[in-house]
Amino acid sequence: MRARPIAIAQSLARDLRGQNHHSIGTGFTRPLSTTQCRTSRLRTRLEIPPPFPVTKTCPEPSCNCPPTPAMPEGLPLDHEHALNGTMAAYAQQLVVCTGQRDWTSRIEDDGEHQGWGSLVRGLKRLMGRRGPYLDPFNNILVTNSSIKSATANPSTASAILFPSFKYIPTIPTSATSLETFIRAFLLPKHLHNMHHLLPHTKQKAMTRAPELASHFPDTLDIDHSPTILICGHGGRDMRCGLMAPALEAEFHRVLRTVGFDSVGCEGGRLDGLGHANVGLISHVGGHKYAGNVIVYIPPKMTSSTGTVHPLAGMGIWYGRVEPKHVQGIVEETVLGGRVVTDHFRGGIDRDGNILRL
Repeated sequence: MRARPIAIAQSLARDLRGQNHHSIGTGFTRPLSTTQCRTSRLRTRLEIPPPFPVTKTCPEPSCNCPPTPAMPEGLPLDHEHALNGTMAAYAQQLVVCTGQRDWTSRIEDDGEHQGWGSLVRGLKRLMGRRGPYLDPFNNILVTNSSIKSATANPSTASAILFPSFKYIPTIPTSATSLETFIRAFLLPKHLHNMHHLLPHTKQKAMTRAPELASHFPDTLDIDHSPTILICGHGGRDMRCGLMAPALEAEFHRVLRTVGFDSVGCEGGRLDGLGHANVGLISHVGGHKYAGNVIVYIPPKMTSSTGTVHPLAGMGIWYGRVEPKHVQGIVEETVLGGRVVTDHFRGGIDRDGNILRL
């Protein structure tokens, strides 16, 4: 797989080395002067504007925040490395509704005799290594969540899909039904160019079939309610396990303070004006950057000024979030539509494009 790109790169390097010693189109050759080389090294760095409004830091909180929990001995937080770009690229995030607040280290080992456990295991079998729907260019991030399932049936599960902003309350977990679910929601709309040599039938089998969504008639769109997901996977790493409950409580408090009349997911409400979702999720990578928070802004949400929210349809990943930062994230990002660059790990837009600074 890598031999051809490396060979091309080596050939290109040889061509470029040749150009360094020859002018083009003059009919003769001469070395480039050292002055030209020095000038090229002094070129101004190209500054690319951010893909969204930004602010550098969280404003200081206007109230007494809960203290930051102490971390376990031997598990320090990383305050040295840059956060931008530490989010692993993904196409979609499937948030599985379990009703639990923590899970075993490997979530596919949890939920025995539970519909949500069968969903996670089935997806790994079908989309993971050696699975029929494995596609290295279509990374589906599957995370468990504390959000309660809409069904108590051990043969069905509930999940939320971002950045599609869809809630699928009833997903049958039989092998045939899971394949239908994958083809309806999780496969890419368009294949990566690297797949163009595959047979047409194989390409079609690896491409989303949106008409199959009709097999899930109770699917709902999340249009108005922001969703805040906090990594609280203590069964994997205690840094997130300790930080998450403090952040969860503070998000609840601050969101109510700024005007959301209902916060959380316990009552089964996931969308509506004046409502915000807050939940704990399993491992998303980067425990050393705890607290890890993902903010999904729904496509029809408006900003504090009443205009279309600048981050509508996007998911913004933050790291090193402490309780003292929660008010700033709510005011700047959830209400104001500005990304706090000091905490930014990465993001995704409605079309699945990865966002970086």
